[in-house]
Amino acid sequence: MNYAWATATDVGHAREINEDSVYPLTDGTGPGPLAVAVADGMGGAVAGEVASRIAIEAVEGASLDGSAPVDVVDAANQAVLSAVSAEPSLAGMGTTLTLALVAVDGVVTIAHVGDSRAYLHRLGELTQITRDHTFVEEMVARGHLSPTQAESHPRRHLLTRVLGMDDMEIDTYDLRLEPGDRLLLCSDGLTLMLPDSAIATALQNAGDVNEAAWALVEAANAAGGYDNTTVVVVEATP
Repeated sequence: MNYAWATATDVGHAREINEDSVYPLTDGTGPGPLAVAVADGMGGAVAGEVASRIAIEAVEGASLDGSAPVDVVDAANQAVLSAVSAEPSLAGMGTTLTLALVAVDGVVTIAHVGDSRAYLHRLGELTQITRDHTFVEEMVARGHLSPTQAESHPRRHLLTRVLGMDDMEIDTYDLRLEPGDRLLLCSDGLTLMLPDSAIATALQNAGDVNEAAWALVEAANAAGGYDNTTVVVVEATP
């Protein structure tokens, strides 16, 4: 299986600093294996930017050396914790991290913490692969909130899991890409601005992966751009 991939990130219209980080840093094509990741930092001042950068540096250092994605995410968490221990002024910083390792045969292994997301776009249909680690998502899962109520809940942005926490649980997912499929990783700057239907349309109508990535970012900004928006699009080809 061959792949084409592209990344795009933008600060948006409301933030002064882009606290998102993304891997890889350049677009490309190749047979794989391929590692892609999105991290969305938080913590105020520049701490969010620091946390997401630390997470992506861990991905860059270990992504293709045979490490399992869950072990890479765990190492990234330890790196964030170590940075806070070394510099107390960074206390409270954290970051999401959604990492996908795409193998030569199309098998994708995802390790995930936070509310960045991974989606599969296949034959015009968009499927969310990851589950958000948020207060409202947990309430929905327990039957205490409906999805409609969750959309306007005042605590809908409250994260329950991020890198920078002790004893953090990492979710893992597996899927297999087929020729023509597109894998999307994104920060919540995209999903807060666009419904899944609009994301699916952008992925369907865009020509190549670079066009798709920037079409999504531009659509999020056009809808308000209230947060940083970062995406990775990977397309499987024969």
